[in-house]
Amino acid sequence: MSEMKIKFVASDMDGTLLDENGKLPAEFFDVFPQLEEKGILFSAASGRQYYSLLNTFSSVQDRIVYVAENGTLVMYQGKELYSCTIPKSEIEQIVQKVRAIDGAYFVLCGKRSAYIETQDPQALEEFAKYYHRCEYVEDVLTVDDDFMKVAVCHFDGTEQHVFPTLNQEFGDSHQVVISAKIWLDMMNAQASKGAAIQHLQHTMGFSVQETMAFGDYLNDLEMLQVSGYSYAMENAHEVVKKMARFQAPSNRDSGVLQVIKEKLL
Repeated sequence: MSEMKIKFVASDMDGTLLDENGKLPAEFFDVFPQLEEKGILFSAASGRQYYSLLNTFSSVQDRIVYVAENGTLVMYQGKELYSCTIPKSEIEQIVQKVRAIDGAYFVLCGKRSAYIETQDPQALEEFAKYYHRCEYVEDVLTVDDDFMKVAVCHFDGTEQHVFPTLNQEFGDSHQVVISAKIWLDMMNAQASKGAAIQHLQHTMGFSVQETMAFGDYLNDLEMLQVSGYSYAMENAHEVVKKMARFQAPSNRDSGVLQVIKEKLL
């Protein structure tokens, strides 16, 4: 481990870098410039919207690589480096299917904004955590934008109430991934955090062995697979723990920062 030469560190946000209250540890802003001094790029790799991530990292926003919307959009210094969209004809099929799932709320994620059809207070409160730009419309299928993802929320759990239906219908043609206990994302079949980071490895000149990544849930698996130093959080899903090469302390204990300080600084 002492011989590692890391050039790129990617961290998931919820359940990983953020604490149990969804907050960024204050110490991050002490650690981050030390990474920069060593020439290490830091990436927020999240299911969250790009504009939400910009807000979280506002004081250093132009110095971070954003792998947003579960890898469907990569932004750096205000420029799009990569995107993976879903054709509008497929969006219509997905939306119609999700509308028919009892208890499901969804967000249609476009490059310019997120779009919703509900005004349910509980759903709006949950959406606000992840979508800084979010517009209410009567019918999302009338919106003109480039769409990257359909995010589905079910407060009783997506693994039981959403995944079986959508995976049966779209699992062979799209990425259908459980991203949190109450969230599921549907994306282009080629989309993942891992595919986005592979693109960056090829275009920004760092290797798998120069990549360190941290994750906690099933939407992080591909990212960890393309990272030579892959860490599952102590609080991670058991599948993630089995796949990652190493384990980091819990997000409650700022595990990402602990590992970075111990191994890289």
